[in-house]
Amino acid sequence: MIKSELIARLANENPHLTQKDVERVVGVILERMINALEAGGRVELRGFGALSVRSRPARAGRNPRTGETVDVRAKHVPFFKSGKELRARLNAE
Repeated sequence: MIKSELIARLANENPHLTQKDVERVVGVILERMINALEAGGRVELRGFGALSVRSRPARAGRNPRTGETVDVRAKHVPFFKSGKELRARLNAE
């Protein structure tokens, strides 16, 4: 599912809201999540999972085409850990 599909489904399930309103709400929620992660915080959605930021140190990488060694700088990457309920539903038989 992509963002536009989510917005369309939410708008269909909530006819009292316009699609523009739903789009604004989804945008605000995602922006707040990004702001929290930028500030070094964590976003936890109970039953779904938690998002956090992990640091990756600088390292020596390799160009796959030439085999040449390349310096890869340190960076921050998002990390998702699924919640217990999500894992249980995905593995239910």
